[in-house]
Amino acid sequence: MAIPKKGSRLITIDGTVFRWRVRHKPTYDEGMAWAPLSFAVERAEKPGAVLVVSLPCARPDNWLGERTIAIRPFLVVECIRRAVEQGWNSGQPGTGFVLTVAEDELAALVGEPPQHLI
Repeated sequence: MAIPKKGSRLITIDGTVFRWRVRHKPTYDEGMAWAPLSFAVERAEKPGAVLVVSLPCARPDNWLGERTIAIRPFLVVECIRRAVEQGWNSGQPGTGFVLTVAEDELAALVGEPPQHLI
């Protein structure tokens, strides 16, 4: 399934252009902070399998004020690189690839302790 162009952002990694997007409105589970903050990534040209990245915190617009982080382009780049290392092939059509980032991995991806927003 393709990512809508509206509301998505482009990012270039090693000459390949990707499109990434956070869902516009939270689902009920995301709003209640039962489901984690996540974003989707695909190739901008010739989309193939979609990458879904799940982060260890709630969405910024959750209804309970749970801790969250801002998704910055640097984090998106590192998540894409990690997914490729784990076998995601963005050019091949097929089922989505899920990358779940644990709390301790988040600091390694960002290069510093994450700055949580409350």
